[in-house]
Amino acid sequence: MSGNKGLLKSSVAKKVVMGLTGLFLITFLIVHAGVNALVFLNDGGQAYLKAASFMGTNPLIRAMEIVLVLGLLIHIIDGIMITAQNRKARPIAYHGKGASANSTWYSRSMGILGLLLLLFLIIHSAHFWIPNRSNQFATGHEIDLYERMKFIFSHIWVVGIYVGGCIALAFHLLHGFKSAFQSLGLNHSKYNPMIKTVGMLFAILCPLLFALMPISMYFGFIQ
Repeated sequence: MSGNKGLLKSSVAKKVVMGLTGLFLITFLIVHAGVNALVFLNDGGQAYLKAASFMGTNPLIRAMEIVLVLGLLIHIIDGIMITAQNRKARPIAYHGKGASANSTWYSRSMGILGLLLLLFLIIHSAHFWIPNRSNQFATGHEIDLYERMKFIFSHIWVVGIYVGGCIALAFHLLHGFKSAFQSLGLNHSKYNPMIKTVGMLFAILCPLLFALMPISMYFGFIQ
C-alpha cells in the first residue's frame, strides 16, 4: 500500500513539474512569436533586428536564457519519465476502440511529438541561436539574423522542415495547453471551457504564425 502511495505522489509531482515548465515554455513561445511577427512589417527587417538585438544583448534576458534551457531540459526529462511510468503501469496496450474512445491520438502521442519538437529545436538552434551566440563570443557582435533568415528560408526543404515542426508544435499544444492547467489543479467546470478555447486558439495561431514566416520569405512576400 505504501508503495502505491509513493508511486501516486511521484506521479502527481511529475505532472506538476510538467505543468509548470509547460506554462513557462508557453510564455517563451508568446514572446518569440511577438518578436518574429515584426518581420511581417516588411520594413527590411529593421523592427525585427532592433527587437532581436535587445533580446540578445539585455543582461536580464540573457540570464533568462539559462533558465529557459533548464526549463526545457526539465520538461523533456520529466516527459520521458512520465511516459515510461505510464507504460510501466499499463504494460498491456489497449485493444479495440478503448484508447481512441477516451482520448485523442495526439494526446496519446505526446512523447513522439515531443521527440519531433526536440529534433526541430536542435535544427532551429543550429540555424540561428548557436551561430549568433558564437559570433557574439568571438567578435562581440551579433550576426544579421534577418539576412540569415532570408538565406536559410530560400531552401524549400528547410521550409518544409519548419512547417513540419510547426505542425508538431500545434498538436503538442492542443493537448499540452489544457493539460498544464489540469496538472496544476486549475481544473474547474466554470473555467474549463474558456481554458479549452484559449488553448485551441493558441495551439493554432501561434504555430501558424511561425510557419507563415519561412513560407512568406521563400515566396518573396517578405523582402
